[in-house]
Amino acid sequence: MRRFILLAGAAIATLAAAVSGANAQQPLQRVQVGVLECRGGASIGFIVGSVTNLGCVLRADGLPEDRYIATIRKVGIDLGITQESALAWGVYAPVSRLGPGALSGNYAGAQGSATLGVGVGGNVLVGGSDNTIALQPLSVQGQVGVNIAAGLESLELRPGR
Repeated sequence: MRRFILLAGAAIATLAAAVSGANAQQPLQRVQVGVLECRGGASIGFIVGSVTNLGCVLRADGLPEDRYIATIRKVGIDLGITQESALAWGVYAPVSRLGPGALSGNYAGAQGSATLGVGVGGNVLVGGSDNTIALQPLSVQGQVGVNIAAGLESLELRPGR
């Protein structure tokens, strides 16, 4: 249990450093255009990474829901099994309104999480059209299972149904 707590602390410290570094490297002015909410099923983490598939929806004021299929790939320490995950990001773009499918593309950033029963985590990602879109965690990700993860993460968003 003590080792789990130490690893969780390391994961959160890695994430905090990534968040502050990502904010320092954003000379491009962005405005929040909505919230991207994702939910997914079971995931098994291996020592050097994992792959998780999620269903996502972009919610923006005055626009219909914009659905996506997401694939998250983690590289770094990722040990354990989670039954389900829910994530939410604030979507920041150089324009205040995005068209349907505008979030499609590849994103990359840092990630950290710890789960023992119910757990928390977060990630900061930048990508999309010419790396102009930033996904900032609104709160923390929620997941159920036993898992510890920290490292780099990539997210691929494709238009969904």
